Amino acid sequence: MRLELPKWFDLHAHFRQDALLAPLIQAHLATGCAGILAMPNTKPPVAVVHRSEESATSWSIEGYHAMLQEAGGHAFSEILVPLYLTHNTTPAMIEAGAASGLLRACKYYPPHGTTNSEFGAPLDHFLSNGVFEAMAANDVVLCIHGEMHGLQGSDYFDSQTNAEVLFYREHMPRLLDNAPQLKIVCEHITTAEAVSFVKQHGSQVGATVTPQHLMFTVGHLVQGLRYHLYCLPLVKFDADKAALQDAVTSPSNTQFFAGTDSAPHTTKATDCGCAAGCYTGNCAPQLYAQAFEEAGVDLATEQGQAVFQKFLCDNGPAFYGFHSSQETFALEKKVAPLATLETPNGPVVPLPVGLNLKHETEPTTLGWSVEVA
Repeated sequence: MRLELPKWFDLHAHFRQDALLAPLIQAHLATGCAGILAMPNTKPPVAVVHRSEESATSWSIEGYHAMLQEAGGHAFSEILVPLYLTHNTTPAMIEAGAASGLLRACKYYPPHGTTNSEFGAPLDHFLSNGVFEAMAANDVVLCIHGEMHGLQGSDYFDSQTNAEVLFYREHMPRLLDNAPQLKIVCEHITTAEAVSFVKQHGSQVGATVTPQHLMFTVGHLVQGLRYHLYCLPLVKFDADKAALQDAVTSPSNTQFFAGTDSAPHTTKATDCGCAAGCYTGNCAPQLYAQAFEEAGVDLATEQGQAVFQKFLCDNGPAFYGFHSSQETFALEKKVAPLATLETPNGPVVPLPVGLNLKHETEPTTLGWSVEVA
């Protein structure tokens, strides 16, 4: 079986900085990726728009975009860099950034909710300072990490509720009441609750879904403590995975699209815990194809291929307002090896390699291979 597809878009990925940039970008390009949305949680964060505004504590969208291009990102047809929302973000900054053409999206991080999110501010801060209204008025998309922060353990993760469920029940309705015209991407959603919220709000709201949340549950994570599957938000339960699978594989899907949240860590297990994030940047289309098959989609049929293409290649560009790629790549149903990505900063272990408990002595393979012209 061979699928000829438009090159795909990863509309949520981490490329970090310095010597990591070039190998991570090249790995994405080698999968047939046409464009990226590069997360701004660098150190320092991408918290201003223009280079002239940079300081020791803030990089700019303009400067980080140039870093990505210089590291090989010039080969992408689209590079989006969201502005990291901090206590210092103002409506005037949003208006000026949008007018310059540099600002197309902003990223909300719950404070201390994930990697390098300590610069974020509580959602209530932006509900009261006019930033969301300014974004709506200037057609700037909000990319949101939808989890409550500062919860007790039983509220953070329980069989009946968790940080994401509480966020979509309590915060998201208030956000839309505050800025009813704001376009929102609910990033890396993991629960049936979030799926339901997205579906209820039509073309104004989209969502990215990662390969791991389509393929695995918390049982896979805790059985043997497979820490390479540890990411935030956590993988959830069977009912949640089924809701995600139904959403992305529906023939009528226009709201759900690819965003890997691919997160490279050269040291995954640390002295104080485990770094959050799964690296899938060098194997994402293959994993998505496997996930669609596991969800019951027959990729040998025209209907199956059309559903897969919408999710991987078309829905994301349509939501962000640019065209699908005119270039193509191929996915072929054949076994292909997958190796650890070597970088100047150290090895980055892809999720399938990390889940192969014998990866140090036995090769890791995927059921699909990629061919890029």
